[in-house]
Amino acid sequence: MTNGSGTEIWRTRYAHPCAWDQQFPPLAMTELFAQATAEKGDAPLVDFFGRLYSYKTLMAEARCFAAGLQAMGVTKGDRLGLYLPNVPVYIPAYFGAMMAGATVVNFSPLYTAHELEAQVEDSGTKIIVTLDVPALQPTALEVLKSSSLEKLIIARLEHMLPFVQSIGIRLFRRSDIMAIPQQDGVIEWRQALVDKTPEPVAIDPLTDLALLQYTGGTTGTPKGAMLTHQNLSANARQVVAIDPHRGERDMIVGVLPFFHVFANACVLNRTIHDGGCIAMLPRFQSGQALKTLARARATAMPGVPTMYQALLDHPDLPKTDFSSLRVCVSGGAPLPAPLKQQFEAATGAKLIEGYGLTETSGVATSNPYEGDERPGTIGHPLPGTRLALLDKEDPTRWAPAGEPGELVVLGPQVMLGYWNRPEAAASAFADIDGERWLRTGDIAVIEADGFTRIVDRSKDMIAVGGFKVFPSQLEAVILQNPAIKEALVIGVSDSYRGEVPRAFVTLQDEAQDGADALKAWVNDRLGKHERVDSVVIRGSLPKTMVGKLDRKALREEVAAEG
Repeated sequence: MTNGSGTEIWRTRYAHPCAWDQQFPPLAMTELFAQATAEKGDAPLVDFFGRLYSYKTLMAEARCFAAGLQAMGVTKGDRLGLYLPNVPVYIPAYFGAMMAGATVVNFSPLYTAHELEAQVEDSGTKIIVTLDVPALQPTALEVLKSSSLEKLIIARLEHMLPFVQSIGIRLFRRSDIMAIPQQDGVIEWRQALVDKTPEPVAIDPLTDLALLQYTGGTTGTPKGAMLTHQNLSANARQVVAIDPHRGERDMIVGVLPFFHVFANACVLNRTIHDGGCIAMLPRFQSGQALKTLARARATAMPGVPTMYQALLDHPDLPKTDFSSLRVCVSGGAPLPAPLKQQFEAATGAKLIEGYGLTETSGVATSNPYEGDERPGTIGHPLPGTRLALLDKEDPTRWAPAGEPGELVVLGPQVMLGYWNRPEAAASAFADIDGERWLRTGDIAVIEADGFTRIVDRSKDMIAVGGFKVFPSQLEAVILQNPAIKEALVIGVSDSYRGEVPRAFVTLQDEAQDGADALKAWVNDRLGKHERVDSVVIRGSLPKTMVGKLDRKALREEVAAEG
């Protein structure tokens, strides 16, 4: 493409320097797992508090689960939901569903029953796999009763733990687990396994869906990004391709939640492709993460900036052995430069920043693991990935050379579209010069040596510790309170989580509730990551000339108030 004078606008479009040499032929996720199992066999794939699970063991369980699903009538294209934290059963459930031809749907363990039911109905999920713990089982049972969900498969946590901890749960910690109810539609995990070879299912990696991964999108309405087998397997191979230590000892701390696309790409899929092991943790607790890093002699730990800050703040940091740790990858939110410097000084490990979207299967760009990097940028595109900038005012044209524009991405990891949302999918792509580019909604510049810098966000999304929170969804909940007349939610700076939501409201004339009572009412109806830090009662909220509530003006007012 030229600017009309024949001068190449090379700073507007950029490809990874190895892009033309890298090949990512179509590969089903089931084949990626089979190849790793054939090579690694008895080597550990999972370390769960010291209990090891080999590639062969988890492959055998995945095959039995696939056979069990087929015996239940699951056929190609059916959707199976995973409502799980990071526990060993996630892997055979994930791959077993794919072996049976099903599409996996990830559900956040933070979801309320209302949120879970909405995505079950939208995706057409008929079976969910969950865990026998108070944070999950009651919610899943409620959704089984109130939705079109047909079966609930419940795994027992005690069956996955090391022997001593399993005994401890049974004898002393009954509050941590729940009895699995004997009722129609509820199946215990082991009963769902059938000890036979599953019927083979033909998979076209380029068109068959491996994963429906929900994202809020630009409007705040959750949409299921349709990710094919090739999208996921290509992204796993791309991530491994830039790692100079690929093929060496690979022990990665898996504390990022698997239901999130970042962990799906950078912990689960890439580690299996590299033949490594995942030291798996169900949730992030800084002290436990430090112990696991040292005990497992971890070589890597992907995370969000708040995790690294929490590790720095923990009193056990100075006495933790980081000698095996090579690199940590930060994503989900901008990485503050002081945090990067402090973490690298304290641990001796490299902390690099990358960038990606649900719609890119997790990762689109990364700073290099070795050599020159550019703190404050999102690095270079992954191999096989191309970046470009669209004109901010006219997305049918490229941005002028050297000027900011909307970042767009082209590569094998880019989704097919949105589930049952053809209009949203159409607006998510820009067809230019015969190519279909994914629009990110982020405004960026591409520097002379190809490093890309995000300079603005065109979306209202709030980044809370790596999670995306959308104001319109929170406002819809807030306005259910009869005392509230108007509501606007914006993100405000938070030293720990990067941003937190804050609600600004006006009240009905007869309303008596104070700000603290309203905050408690609102947060009782929101997921943990969505909760507001305060409710601010105002006499009025800013509006546009046509009378619409003006979020941009509110942000400016709050910034001016300091």
